Amino acid sequence: MDSAVFQHFRPEERPFIERINDWRNQAVNEYRPILTDFLDPRQIFLIETVIGKTDDSFKYSQDGGYNQSERKRVIFAPDYFTPQSSDYHIQLFEIKYPIKFATLSHGRILGTLINSGVDRSQFGDIITDGETWQFFGVEAMTSFFVEQITKIGSINVRVELVPILDAVIPVVDWQEESIVTTSMRLDTIISETFNISRQRAKELVEDQRVQVNWSINQHPDFQVDLLDMLSVRKFGRVQLLDVLGRTRKERYKLKIATLRRQPLSH
Repeated sequence: MDSAVFQHFRPEERPFIERINDWRNQAVNEYRPILTDFLDPRQIFLIETVIGKTDDSFKYSQDGGYNQSERKRVIFAPDYFTPQSSDYHIQLFEIKYPIKFATLSHGRILGTLINSGVDRSQFGDIITDGETWQFFGVEAMTSFFVEQITKIGSINVRVELVPILDAVIPVVDWQEESIVTTSMRLDTIISETFNISRQRAKELVEDQRVQVNWSINQHPDFQVDLLDMLSVRKFGRVQLLDVLGRTRKERYKLKIATLRRQPLSH
């Protein structure tokens, strides 16, 4: 790959950029489809950006199990290949629990799955209609999810397979907003999004209460980029959707999506 490509991305993203090139080459050289694990929005954005700089001897497609999926599996393939839903090998799981006596949450389910030892790339979105909870996983992990996930916190649960077509219609609390910031620093965007002081935002980052793309980030000066997902413990989540331009004072006008711990009043 042309080394000039790397200058457009973060140094820590270089290994993933190289993986994109490897997937592409494997699909072209072996003339067959190559399937990834579940990727986050930033990784998918990197694929779209990098592939746009290469030739059209192959194509890629993506699926996360339902139309609004956040995390998706990607297929790199030669031109001849038209993927079907089954080619993504995604299984939908439903969590059975005593609904009348217990309450589940996205955070508790996510924590249980990660603490079970399974890599985050092995499962996709966790969705709910307000009562029923489901998640998408790599088909090959079916036995693990069914046999190993028997408790979420102190709640006894049972994980069952359900058809993809039986996915619930998710309750979506994400809201699109716009903010103005002096910089693209992590602490600055957290400060503006959640209306807290810059110092408080800096402390949250340094105290390991902030994740960027599902990994703890302790650098307040980290430069946030398109489709980065920020998770701030006890505050919520924010994703950078677009940079709308600059103000007369050279501040950034940003379009963001937020999922707040305390939803905005309507």
